[in-house]
Amino acid sequence: MTTPAEFRLQIPVEQHTLDNGLRVILSQDSSAPIVTLAVYYHVGMRLEPVGRTGFAHLFEHLMFQGSEHLGKMELVKRVQENGGTLNGSTRFDFTNYWEVLPKHTLELALWMEADRMRGPHITQNELDNQRDVVKNEIRVNVLNQPYGSFPWLDMGERAWDNWHNSHNGYGDMVDLDAANLDDVQAFFDSYYSPANAAVVIVGDFEPADALAMAQRYFEDIPAAPRPDAPDVAEPAWTSERRFEKDDALANRPAVAVSYRVPERDSPSYFAMGLLDQALLQGDDSALNQELVTRRGLTGSVEGGMNFLGNMFNAQTPLLWTASLIHDETCDTDTVLEAFDAALAPILAAPLSAEAFDRAVVKARSSFYDSMSGSSYPGFGRADLLASFAMIDGDANRINEVDSMFSAVTPELVHRVATEYLRPDRRAVLTVKPGSTISPEGE
Repeated sequence: MTTPAEFRLQIPVEQHTLDNGLRVILSQDSSAPIVTLAVYYHVGMRLEPVGRTGFAHLFEHLMFQGSEHLGKMELVKRVQENGGTLNGSTRFDFTNYWEVLPKHTLELALWMEADRMRGPHITQNELDNQRDVVKNEIRVNVLNQPYGSFPWLDMGERAWDNWHNSHNGYGDMVDLDAANLDDVQAFFDSYYSPANAAVVIVGDFEPADALAMAQRYFEDIPAAPRPDAPDVAEPAWTSERRFEKDDALANRPAVAVSYRVPERDSPSYFAMGLLDQALLQGDDSALNQELVTRRGLTGSVEGGMNFLGNMFNAQTPLLWTASLIHDETCDTDTVLEAFDAALAPILAAPLSAEAFDRAVVKARSSFYDSMSGSSYPGFGRADLLASFAMIDGDANRINEVDSMFSAVTPELVHRVATEYLRPDRRAVLTVKPGSTISPEGE
């Protein structure tokens, strides 16, 4: 299915690089009198240094504790007083901080983020406090929740060989306890430099004015070398990998099945995106039809190409993963037999024209949802622009996604399926419920 040129997405994108290496990306949208400002730093869970497990996540919390001209949580207070909202998050390949505000407050937001980029004000007391906050977050969201780390942490820790991909980037208690103020400063100096960041502005503004403000507040921040990117390559898988995990809080068994995906930005990667739609996304997908509708093994099958986002906002290596919780009346082999039955038709022959066109429509719809379906206006677009800028070096890639999907053929989808979705190139994780192991794990 080829999308006519006149119907392809055309998002306005301006890209600039300041003298200190900071990338500034502008995307005008006058549909509402608001602006979204997003600052992305190219360090996330997999890019943090060895021995500092969970440090990117901890540092996200520390960046809200005040800076040279802003007291603790003052940035939050000022945003909310001006009718805005904000947040931050740590993903595999980046940490972000963003605000959605009325358009007339853009200059305030730029000034505050520039002050934060110059350096957070962190005392030993703040480090101890935020370390405890992160540790409590891990307990609440992961350790003391049934299936709390399944499969988003559990699968990567077991299936990958490279430490950068396999360690628990959400936070390790031992490494968090070992962090000191010197580690905090070293992390900031290494990863929070302008050359390792991107500032994205989306919304109702004049580009020339926005660029001038970005230059005014950010350009005098001292330049520093961009940190060397760690080697995240993985050796080939030559046989099926099987793992088991005991979950004391789970009341039913669960299974996750993962396959490696092709290299990002290749035609095969976009073909994998179509396979994801055909096999896993929506009630009409092959896995849902086979495991839910026909066999009744589970109420739903979940998953995709990125545990912490979508196929566009993470670099490879990545895992395409399908996971489900099922009754104890069947075992892992029964689930895998049904799983293989769902994949068999697409491994045997290319998708029909109708099935292929449906996958393309779903993929494009998912992409548009990623860009505009967020609860926060402008954030989805800002996230994609920052991701394309950091990972691919060009924010304008946002306008090439339609053509990349359109270039995929049913034959390529079939070749990718037969090469990547093989039983000897998958990882299988089984969760065993009701273990007597302590959920605290400390």
